Amino acid sequence: MTFKEIQDLLKFVSKSELSEVRIKEAEFELTIRNKNYSKGSASPGVVASHPVSIAPVSVPAPEPVAETPAPAAQSGGATPAEDSDSVAGLLEVKSPIVGTFYRSASPDKPPYVSVGDTIAEGAVVCIVEAMKLFNEIESEVSGKIVKVMIEDASPVEYDQVLFLVDPKG
Repeated sequence: MTFKEIQDLLKFVSKSELSEVRIKEAEFELTIRNKNYSKGSASPGVVASHPVSIAPVSVPAPEPVAETPAPAAQSGGATPAEDSDSVAGLLEVKSPIVGTFYRSASPDKPPYVSVGDTIAEGAVVCIVEAMKLFNEIESEVSGKIVKVMIEDASPVEYDQVLFLVDPKG
């Protein structure tokens, strides 16, 4: 079972009314439980005693939400047109996995990168914790960090933008 298939299965279970899913293939075993799971109330559901083939689950994209432009005084004097111009030409460092975003290796250590830092391709920029594993995230781009898009210790989704980088910086 591939990582992508597991991610799709997690999304499917979280959106369904299932409280537990178990999959066992040869030496691979996977159990997924959602927040509604309780051991005492578990009822035997559908049980598959033969090899299970999982097809990727199609999850519809969320509908776009129309945003009301903020008044110029609240946005620091920048108009929406200026904001889009400032983002144009910037590169994104995205999360390769779902998990919890951390800017530093531990609370008492400084962040890996801060706004204004220059990074090279392959530099560690943060950590994403997934299933009790702390994964160092390396930049796929070089440049100057312009903006940190996520708060420390916040959940992140697959392919979510973590940092904006100016390649000219």
